[in-house]
Amino acid sequence: MGTDFEVNMNEFLPLRDVVFNTLRQAILRGELKPGERLMEIQLANKLGVSRTPIREAIRKLELEGLVLMIPRRGAEVAEITEKSLRDVLEVRGALEELAVDLACDRISNEDIQSLKEAAKQFEVALQGGDVTEFAEADVKFHDIIYLATDNQRLIQLLYNLREQMYRYRVEYLKRKEVHPILLAEHDHIIECIEKHDKVAAKVAVSTHIENQARTVSDTIRTKK
Repeated sequence: MGTDFEVNMNEFLPLRDVVFNTLRQAILRGELKPGERLMEIQLANKLGVSRTPIREAIRKLELEGLVLMIPRRGAEVAEITEKSLRDVLEVRGALEELAVDLACDRISNEDIQSLKEAAKQFEVALQGGDVTEFAEADVKFHDIIYLATDNQRLIQLLYNLREQMYRYRVEYLKRKEVHPILLAEHDHIIECIEKHDKVAAKVAVSTHIENQARTVSDTIRTKK
């Protein structure tokens, strides 16, 4: 089992959330590797907690697609596969196109400004070296679009999907050569929404997701 991670206590978060965040980061950073078994007792001893928050964290990680429950083996870190990537991105593509369609009609001037600020914050985050910060900044950018749809059902679906996308988002953002492309794509998406151009906005989002799918698929193949 990986030994390079430890629990970072946060006085503002419940213990179960601290443990979840710790294990999640360990998987995303590769400290817990695909195929590695997650032994509740060993993890509890390593992090200095009881088995209950470990068990709760593993359940949440399973929902995100980061962990698989294997019959008679227990929990293990999920492999990154092209099939799982494609499944998630096919659904995300359809929902994101619907989101920008609705956002073109419903977004406020304040939301447009928030979107521009989020794009700048993402650019600033890219100057640092923490890929999880890149990912969180990218999430915040897309969340503004989701909220602008004012459709709670759609927002909830996208939030659920966002969690399953997180690992692939991190893999994509590790590739520094795509950063300039991402910045340009964000600016183009903002421009289309600000002009309330639904057709162009949907094409922009579709291209954004296709580029991610292609890059991550190449990454998965080279790791085999």
